[in-house]
Amino acid sequence: MYDIITFGGAVVDAFLDTDIPQKGKDICYTSGSKIAVKRLEFSTGGGGTNTAATFANLGLKTGAIIKIGKDSNSELILKELKQRKITFLGKQEPGLTDFSVILDSKEHNRTILTFKEKSNSISYKDIPLNKLKTKWFYFASLDNISLKTQIKLASYSKRKGIKLAYNPSSYLTKKGPSYIKEILKHCDALILNGSEAKQLIKKGDLFKGLHKLGPKIVAITFGKKGTSVSNTKEKFTALPRKIKVKERTGAGDAFASGFVASLVKSSDLETAIIAGSLNAESVIQIPGAKNGLLTWQEMSKELKKSKIKIL
Repeated sequence: MYDIITFGGAVVDAFLDTDIPQKGKDICYTSGSKIAVKRLEFSTGGGGTNTAATFANLGLKTGAIIKIGKDSNSELILKELKQRKITFLGKQEPGLTDFSVILDSKEHNRTILTFKEKSNSISYKDIPLNKLKTKWFYFASLDNISLKTQIKLASYSKRKGIKLAYNPSSYLTKKGPSYIKEILKHCDALILNGSEAKQLIKKGDLFKGLHKLGPKIVAITFGKKGTSVSNTKEKFTALPRKIKVKERTGAGDAFASGFVASLVKSSDLETAIIAGSLNAESVIQIPGAKNGLLTWQEMSKELKKSKIKIL
């Protein structure tokens, strides 16, 4: 029996730091020029593996439904899963593993170029249903064939009494609630940012609107304004602390997985929002989507002395 099984992307990330300043919201590169790279680093990423790493770090027995190719990058991913004691529950097939290039600005805001072929092509037949004995599913954001498979698995989770957490990103939420309604109606915990929430709920109170779509627990991150969580009966807001940011990649996954991991261990919302915040704060201080993830021992110490302000 697993505590949680993730279903999401698996990529190898190449981090390129050019130290080029932003112009407004743009990072500009002159056509035909040669640009020196200050830092080059490779690491594994993707919502499926990033969140699985947190769950395993925090002491949960974890599996990962992902799809990878047969290349050197796939070996990096499989090696890391084994090191972290995460069970590979997906499929490996000929072709290239998903790959991303992450361009960092001087202000540490990033632009991501991503090749996402395998992760969006996970079919229902790719999943070993006989091995999916778990307490929770965690769905990271996927589209196309993989989204259709997530919809089927959401219905499966309802029949089997498996709890479901979902973290859709803007390329899904901008299509409106009808596009992902079949997942939302079976969702126990929904995690998204303020912009994504507003894409789903055009008018009125965001939390009331999202709860009406099905999710029992809703967590919305608002950047510098903090993070708010509701279960219809109670609501908490965690205010962010001043943290020196090194690199933001993986921060959303770190919050969502820290939050859900706490829910798996305890249903206390206040503890969950602090746990998610602590995990995200740790990640953005160290380059790489997984390098700053907290262990359960570290998390427990941080929870005891946490100075995160709760409203």
